[in-house]
Amino acid sequence: MGIDRKSVKKMFPNLIKELEGSENRVSIDAVRADAAKAEVTVDDSDEVLQAEAENALPDKFRHYNPTVVDFMRRCDTNAQAEEIISYMQKRGEITEEYACELRVQLKKDGLRSFGPKKEENYYFKEGGLC
Repeated sequence: MGIDRKSVKKMFPNLIKELEGSENRVSIDAVRADAAKAEVTVDDSDEVLQAEAENALPDKFRHYNPTVVDFMRRCDTNAQAEEIISYMQKRGEITEEYACELRVQLKKDGLRSFGPKKEENYYFKEGGLC
């Protein structure tokens, strides 16, 4: 099952134009064999970028992956929190044991025992973006 070039060009003309054009090309002029050395090696231009980044707002949620508790803290009722637990368990993102622990805490101590409610734009406000 192959797709010929003509079909791809017909279905995705802009993509083909970008791929064939020389406007968006990035040249690679160096190769490092040792990844650890590449991480610690900083040239002058990197120092300037690093200084600018230090003066910028901190991005404390970059690469942050919310947990089941983060989702539960958005809920208004115990029923909504239970739905979150069931969904995450069904997807395999939490174990059955952890789901059971969460349910026990939810039933015993209530929804706010997981922390205060995260309101709309919580991450933007905490990250200093609004």
